Amino acid sequence: MRADSRLPRVLHALLHMAKMDRPATSEEIAVMLGTNATVVRRTLAGLRDAELLTSTKGHGGGWSLSRPLTEMSLLDLYSALGSPELFAIAPDDDQPSCLLAQAANTATNDALHAARQVFEDRLAALTVAEIVRA
Repeated sequence: MRADSRLPRVLHALLHMAKMDRPATSEEIAVMLGTNATVVRRTLAGLRDAELLTSTKGHGGGWSLSRPLTEMSLLDLYSALGSPELFAIAPDDDQPSCLLAQAANTATNDALHAARQVFEDRLAALTVAEIVRA
């Protein structure tokens, strides 16, 4: 499973954008993140769909915050990114009729669900603005 660094990268971009007095272009954000503008547009589209960002086309256009960072939780961002998987652990589907495999899968899935809940609770309790004060 490939590591997914979109959440910290989006946070990085939003912190820069909050300090700007104009919209940030995809190209500017790409330079900030060391990636390309197409990746930026694809990633930020989910945040626009979640109404965390707005985008305007044309001269003077770019990406802008839709609300202050104090009103954006890290969970809002995580959800807008499609709630990426936290772990590479998956159920064992090789023996679906085996009762022991079913018990192992249930125990593993229960632990993964609990871990995801702790992670999401922590994200929900923290705004984007708070991460720069820590």
